[in-house]
Amino acid sequence: MQKSVRYNEGHALYLALLARKEGTKRGYLSKKTAETNRWHEKWFALYQNVLFYFEGEQSARPAGMYMLEGCNCERVPAPKGCAPGSAKDAALEKQHYFTVLFGHEGQKPLELRCEDEADGDEWVEAIHQASYSDILIEREVLMQKYIHLVQIVETEKIAANQLRHQLEDQDTEIERLKSEIIALNKTKERMRPYQGNQEDEDPDIKKIKKVQSFMRGWLCRRKWKTIVQDYICSPHAESMRKRNQIVFNMVEAESEYVHQLYILVNCFLRPLRMAASSKKPPISHDDVSSIFLNSETIMFLHEIFHQGLKARIANWPTLILADLFDILLPMLNIYQEFVRNHQYSLQVLANCKQNRDFDKLLKQYEANPACEGRMLETFLTYPMFQIPRYIITLHELLAHTPHEHVERKSLEFAKSKLEELSRVMHDEVSDTENIRKNLAIERTIVEGCDILLDTSQTFIRQGSLIQVPSVERGKLSKVRLGSLSLKKEGERQCFLFTKHFLICTRSSGGKLHLLKTGGVLSLIECTLIEETDAS
Repeated sequence: MQKSVRYNEGHALYLALLARKEGTKRGYLSKKTAETNRWHEKWFALYQNVLFYFEGEQSARPAGMYMLEGCNCERVPAPKGCAPGSAKDAALEKQHYFTVLFGHEGQKPLELRCEDEADGDEWVEAIHQASYSDILIEREVLMQKYIHLVQIVETEKIAANQLRHQLEDQDTEIERLKSEIIALNKTKERMRPYQGNQEDEDPDIKKIKKVQSFMRGWLCRRKWKTIVQDYICSPHAESMRKRNQIVFNMVEAESEYVHQLYILVNCFLRPLRMAASSKKPPISHDDVSSIFLNSETIMFLHEIFHQGLKARIANWPTLILADLFDILLPMLNIYQEFVRNHQYSLQVLANCKQNRDFDKLLKQYEANPACEGRMLETFLTYPMFQIPRYIITLHELLAHTPHEHVERKSLEFAKSKLEELSRVMHDEVSDTENIRKNLAIERTIVEGCDILLDTSQTFIRQGSLIQVPSVERGKLSKVRLGSLSLKKEGERQCFLFTKHFLICTRSSGGKLHLLKTGGVLSLIECTLIEETDAS
C-alpha cells in the first residue's frame, strides 16, 4: 500500500524552485477548472513525481501542485461543445488534449491541452515516467553498478599492488645479476694475462697438450663403451628386453582380441538383430540377447583399453601399464555375466539352429571372409579365456620386473584382483552348471523330482548299475538298495548327488521313471557296505 506524504509550505516552495530550474518538462499548458469548466493557460513544471503550475513563467510561488505517483495519463479527443463549422470549433480542433487520471478515490481528473502535438506527446510520456518507485528502482540499479565498479577498482588495486611487488622483485634480481656480471668480468680480466701466456707458449708444448686432450677423450669414450656393453650383457638389461617383448606381445594379442570381438559384433550380432526385426524373423530378439549377452559392451571396453596400450607404446622405452589396469579392473565385472551364461548361450544357439532359415542365414554369415572359416561358437568362446590370459601375462611381466620397479606393487595388485575375479567367476560357473545339470536330470524323469530343485544339491556322477537280489540262508530277501524285492537282476539308471541317490528304471520308450519304493535314498540315512566276497 502507498504511504501518505506530508508537505509543509517550505518543502513545497523548495520543490517548486527546483522544478522551475531542473524540471523534467516545463512549458505552458491550458488547464480546465473543475468549477467553471473554463480553460486557463498556466505555466507547468514537472519535477520527479510532482507537477507544479504557476500563473506565469516568472511567478515565484506555485499556484498549485499535483502528486503524480500511481497516476495514468492518456490522450483524449477534442470536446464537441460548439456548433459544427464555427470558428471556435475549428480552433478547438487544433488543440491537443490529454487527461491525468489519479489513483486516489474522489480526486477529479486533471484535463490539459496544448497547441503542439509533439509537445503533448512529450508531456504524456514525461507524466507516465514520473514515478517515485521507478526512480527507486533506477537508483537501485545504479547502486548495483556502482558497487560492481567499486569491486573492479579494488581488484585492479590489488592486481596493481601485486604487479608492483613483482617489479620490485625483478629489479632486485636484475641488480643481483648485474653484480654477478661485474664479478665475472673482473675474474675474466684477471685471467687474461694467463691466456696471453698460453698464446705465447712453445708450439711443441701445444702439440703435446693436444695429444693429451685427444688421449683423455679416447679413454673416456672407451670407458663409456665398456660400461654400455657391460649393461647390455647384464641380467637386468636382459630382463628389461624380455619385459618389453612381453608388453609388445600383449599389445598384439589385445589387437587380435579386439578384432575378434569386432567380427562377433559386426558380422553376427548386428545382422541378427536386423533379421529379428524383419517381417519373418528367423530368430527372436530374446534369443539374440541370450546368445550374445553383453559382448558389444565388452568390445567397447577393450577398444578403449587397446587405445591406451597403443599410446603407451608410442612413448617407448618408457612403458607404464599399471594405471591402465587400474582403469580396466573395475570394468571387468561385466565378464561375470558372460561367463556365467556361456553354456546357456551355446544351448540357445543349438536350439535356434534347428530352424532351417536361421541355420541357412548363420552359414551365410560364417562364409564371410573376415571369419576365416570360424564358426559363431568359436567367437563366443574367445571372451572366456581373456581373464586367464591377462593373469598369465601379468605373471610373466612380474617375473621380469625388478622388485624395486615403480610398477611392481601396482602390477601385483592387478594380478591379485584378476585372480580373485577368476575364482569368483569359476565358482559362479560351477554353481550355474550344477543347477542346469540338476534341472536337465529333473526334466528327464517323468514323475519329476523335487529334491533336484535344491540349489545345495551338487551332482557327482551318473551311470547304469545292476540291482541284484540278496540271498540270505538260501532264501531271497530284500535288496540293499531300496525295499523292492527282486527275483532276478535288473539294470537301473542311477544318479549320485551330495545328499541323495536316485534309482530309475528306463521304459521301452527310453523315458526314466523313479522306483515307486526306494527310488530316492537319503545318503544321510544310508550305510555303504562293501562286500568283497563275490559269491
